Amino acid sequence: MEFKDSFFEKVEKKTKVSKDVILSLANKLQNGNMKDENTLKEVINTLSKMTGKNVTKEQEEKIIKTIIDDKVPKDVNKLF
Repeated sequence: MEFKDSFFEKVEKKTKVSKDVILSLANKLQNGNMKDENTLKEVINTLSKMTGKNVTKEQEEKIIKTIIDDKVPKDVNKLF
């Protein structure tokens, strides 16, 4: 699926996140080993910067452990 630049322009205008950052993150998620701690740290760091939210070392470790231990709920409704 190929997105047109107009799509990315709309997203960037709303979120202040560039097309390059979005594509880089998508590539990491698609091609990365999501059980690898370094890959997960990169994704968490990128998302943190994208959202403007700080993630403490403790939160990062908890997120990584949850993903590596395969404890992420499969049902999105269970996340909230």
